Amino acid sequence: MSPRHPWPTWAPRLHARSRRRLLRTTLICVLGAILALAGVAVGGVWWTTDHYGDQVTRIPDAFPTGPRPSKPKAHDGGTTFLLAGVDSRSKRPTTGNDATAELWRYGAQRSDTLMLVHLSGDEHSAYTMSIPRDSWVPIPGHGSAKVNAAFSWGGPPLLIRTVEQLTGTRIDHFGVVDWHGFKALTNAVSGVRITVPTAAYDPEQHRHFAAGTSTMNGDEALAYVRQRHGLPGGELDRIKRQQQFLRSMVGAIRSEVSITDPLGTARMIDAITRTVSVDDRMSNSDLRDLVLGLRHLTASDATFRTAPIVRSQMIDGQYTLILDRAALRANWRAVETRGS
Repeated sequence: MSPRHPWPTWAPRLHARSRRRLLRTTLICVLGAILALAGVAVGGVWWTTDHYGDQVTRIPDAFPTGPRPSKPKAHDGGTTFLLAGVDSRSKRPTTGNDATAELWRYGAQRSDTLMLVHLSGDEHSAYTMSIPRDSWVPIPGHGSAKVNAAFSWGGPPLLIRTVEQLTGTRIDHFGVVDWHGFKALTNAVSGVRITVPTAAYDPEQHRHFAAGTSTMNGDEALAYVRQRHGLPGGELDRIKRQQQFLRSMVGAIRSEVSITDPLGTARMIDAITRTVSVDDRMSNSDLRDLVLGLRHLTASDATFRTAPIVRSQMIDGQYTLILDRAALRANWRAVETRGS
């Protein structure tokens, strides 16, 4: 008989509105929101961020208690986000203010994709590092396991502690969006143009992807970024697809948002803020500061990398990836201190 796990204090009280899985590409919600808002005239930023910021669902007590990493002395003054997509298998929304299902229940979901995002202190760049879901890492209090088990066993606090311990960095904010939010965001920009370099078939989803460039709607884009079966690089190819999609999404958001089309801008920002959940330490003023500071940031200013991998290895019958932790820490410290 499994032990009882009381409802954690950080679990959000769900709004009584509308559906399934936390998405792998959470970066879309936070970075996308920042870039979308960036297109709004500065004079309207105060009203915009307060009005729409109030729609963003906050996650209480998302951060772990106890000692946490300190920022390096030469830190550039920027902000680091942990963005997680989580496999919840819920048929109802689990993030945003449309959520009608729990964000987390013990053993019910795992983080499907993790991205560390650092927005530089000089407001000129954004650096994203994907951490593969199959990475074999120490999880505090649980020995070693795949990194995606941390959310399953302890929700946001354990996931944040695990990633902080792995990377040696201090995470400032946490964000998450589910499958339904991912599709809503994609449809809100009337689809995202994606170039498929080589035709592929996904035997798990029973879906073909033809080579060439096309505009994918929410359902098509979701299937595209989910595929790993049938790809030569498996999970690593999937990460490349997610990063490719994010670049295209950023461009689509900037094209959609315009001071000459206030209604279109409002619809876009509304779609973003309705689908994202963030930690309760992210205030509307934090969002405003990001909007004002990064309003000129474009996709070309963003760098995407994947955590350095030593090898793949079978452990306890599981396919895992062994990371070069020393290189990971060194790389991330260089990101945080660049230009200092």
